[in-house]
Parts: sequence; structure tokens; C-alpha cells
Amino acid sequence: MNRFSGYLPLVIAALTAVGLLAAGPSGVAQAQGASAKGNSLSCQELRKIDNRVRKVLRADGKDSDAKEAPLPEVSLSCRDLRNFAHGLRETSDGQRLFRYDTFGDEAFWGDTLRLHEAIAGEADGGVGAGVSPATALAVGLKVDIAPLPPKLQNELRKGRVDLEAPATTLALLQLDAVVGLRGFFDDSGQRLQSVGITCALCHSTVDDSFAPGIGRRLDGWAARDLNVGAIIALAPNVQPLVDLLRIVIPDIDADTVREVLQTWGPGKFDAELLMDGKAFRPDGGSAATLIPPAFGLAGVNLHTWTGWGSVTHWNALVANLEMQGQGTFYDPRLNDPMKFPITAQTGRFDIRHDPDLVTAKLGPLHVYQLSLPAPQPPPGSFDRAAAERGKALFKGKADCARCHVPPLYTEPGWNMHLPEEIGIDSFQADRSPDEHYRTAPLKGLWTHSTGGFYHDGRFGTLGEVVDHYDQFFVLGLTSAEREDLVQFLKSL
Repeated sequence: MNRFSGYLPLVIAALTAVGLLAAGPSGVAQAQGASAKGNSLSCQELRKIDNRVRKVLRADGKDSDAKEAPLPEVSLSCRDLRNFAHGLRETSDGQRLFRYDTFGDEAFWGDTLRLHEAIAGEADGGVGAGVSPATALAVGLKVDIAPLPPKLQNELRKGRVDLEAPATTLALLQLDAVVGLRGFFDDSGQRLQSVGITCALCHSTVDDSFAPGIGRRLDGWAARDLNVGAIIALAPNVQPLVDLLRIVIPDIDADTVREVLQTWGPGKFDAELLMDGKAFRPDGGSAATLIPPAFGLAGVNLHTWTGWGSVTHWNALVANLEMQGQGTFYDPRLNDPMKFPITAQTGRFDIRHDPDLVTAKLGPLHVYQLSLPAPQPPPGSFDRAAAERGKALFKGKADCARCHVPPLYTEPGWNMHLPEEIGIDSFQADRSPDEHYRTAPLKGLWTHSTGGFYHDGRFGTLGEVVDHYDQFFVLGLTSAEREDLVQFLKSL
């Protein structure tokens, strides 16, 4: 049985039983009420949930090659069951936070950069032509079909919705249907007053089940066709970015900032730009890196291409420094005027907001992200016989498993390597506190092949990745063996 398809009925049944399945941007408040309900469930009610859990777990296969003796069946106490219910509530809360919470960042993206004005357009109280759904889809924004009323879905199917009108984008924002983008409207509900972003902007997509760019959410997937730089460049006011970058580049202006943003391209983001001011690599290419997936991280130590910290460390950093939310963040490593001149001079290594709109949410956000499994590859997307041969090579002749240890496919522990250990330049590693590259987990590679592989997409195909290691480590692989390895990587 597919591991995800096995757990999905479990989660649905359990969350329904404790009244936590309601979804939507108001879900955090709903979940707080449901939390009290979950705590008041009797042991008998919790036992019914546990029986459903056990039934699904017994039917589900283990995703491991390890040959271990079966663990004894555990007799769960009422306290154990309440702990499980708490875990489900945290997961439910985290999902809503991941999808809908802006951490107060609309104060930056809307109130300061005035991005909402560019979205609305002059005809609807903003500036310029506005952003139509067609334009939004073209830059990689996605539409969640779930909140669209059936009548609207039907009109879309029949082609009766004007996808060239910015007013349609506003209507989608009112429905909270634009993945990762939240609109804030006046009391009339008609005039867009501000806009904020959520985690889902860069780490979710849709399954295109309704139309290209429109469908059911796929949380944790890297948004590899999202042009973040082009979206930010639309903002009428980029002066706050100019002011920060002038610490390093004194003569930079707004036009140049927009040019830098436009160099990122689809699926890339430069998280260090407002820390070190390095917009370009030594070879002249953009310093932006590929957006990584946010699934399959349970058991993985360090997060991001160059480590930095755990998942929850990076969540705190991104919520405060990248999304520009209003919380608390502390990392004294950023108080380094040589490596991170912008954060050191501005004090952005020690951020304190009151009220703090981030910190209390890090727990459930972390739990939800760790609950996201790497998706199974589609049937027929790889050669099974070749993948089996590749699996043997992965563990044997090619020795990939030395670093990409199954079933995590990264090292348990300190999963970091010096640039010279993997045969590449040090530019991006040098922009991080520890100056290493992380051993990236490999599960779900098939979901984010767009844009290439490695942190900057330098290898266009998995074949090129295998060729690099074959040459660097002098593995002596035949062309057939290299292809078998590629098929195995596609099977993960």
C-alpha cells in the first residue's frame, strides 16, 4: 500500500473524530476551540480513534530495508491517547498556519512596499494595469480550487470567467484561493488594503486537476515555476530594499534592485541577499538558489542547501528575515560584519517584536512540516527493473549510500560537507555560517526536477549529477550503470 494513501484515511478519521477537520484561514482560531473539545474526550472515545490508528498502521507497509524484530504491541493509557490527540491537533494547527498565516508580514509587503496596489491596478484603487489571473498564473502563482464555490467552478469550466481582469484576481484573494498570498480588504470587502505572504507561497503548489495552475493543494512541494523576484519587482516601493543593500553597494538604486530581482528567474530565491548584499556569483550569474521542498524532513537534521539550522530555526529565520513577519529571532552568527554586513549593521540578528506574531506558531508549524511525507513517484515514471539494479549500485559500487543513508537519504547527525569533498565551488557555502553544503535528502526528487539539481540548478538532469560524481570520485561506472542509478533516483 502507498504509505501516503494509508495514512490519509487515518488522519481524516482521527481529525474528524476530535472535530479538527475544518479548514480555512480562520482555522487557527477554530483549532483552539477544537483543542478544548479534544481534551474533553473520554478514554472510550479516544480508544475508538486508537483502534482506527492501529488498523491503518497494520495495513501499511514499512518503508525500510532494515530487517528488525517486530516491536511488541503497546497497551496505550488514556494519557497516551490524549498525547496522540494533541499531536493531531498540532498537525492541524500547523497546516492552517503553513497555508494562511502571514505572521504580520502584510505590514511590509502591503503597507510598506505597497504590493497590493500593483495587484489591484489603477481601476480598483491601485496603480498601473493590475495583475490579472492570467498574469498571476504566468509568474507561477497557483489557485486552490477548494474554496471556490461550485457555481464559480462551473463558470470557469465554461470559460465565462474573465482571466484577463485584475478584478478577478481580487475576487480570488477574497476567497483565500491564491496559494501563499493573503489579501486584506476594507470593511466593505471590496477594496484591497494590504497583502501578505505565507509559507505556502514558496513551498506549495497544486495538482492541476482543474486546469494548469488550478487544483488541489500540494503542501511541501517546491514552487519551481514561481517567479518570486518578478513578483517583488512589481512593488511600487522597493526603497526599503535599496536602503539595506546600500550598506554594501552605496550607489545602488531602485531600478537596479528591480533588475537584480528579475535575474532570479522561476523557482529561485536569494535568502542571503539582505544579509550579505551579494547579488551575483563570481561568474556573473544570479546568486539566487532553487527553492527546496519542505516535505520528507522527519529525521533530517539540518535544513536548507547550506545547513544553517534545524527546520524550526529556518522557519523562525524566514518568518522574520525573509517574509518580514513580526516575531522574535536570534542568531548571533549573523552579527558578523565581514560575512553578514547588512544584518550586523542593522541588528537584524536579534529581532524583537511586541506582540510577537511568530514564536507561538513555530511548534505546530514544525509538527505539520515533519508530517509531510515525500510523494511517491507516479506509476510508469521510471523503469522498475533498472531501478532495482540502480539500488544495488547506490549501496555498492557507486557508494552513494555512504552519505545518502537510507531511508533518510541523508546522513543521520551532522549531514554537512566541505565544497572540496563534493567537487564544487564554495560560493554558496561561504554565504552560510558553517561554510558547508548539506547532503540533500533524495526522496521525492521527481517532484522538483524543474530548474535542475544542486542548490543552484547547475546540473540540468539527474544524469548530469551521476556523471559529476562518477568523474569526481573515479567510480568507473558504465553508461548502463549510470542510467540504472538515474532510474533508482527517480523511484525514490
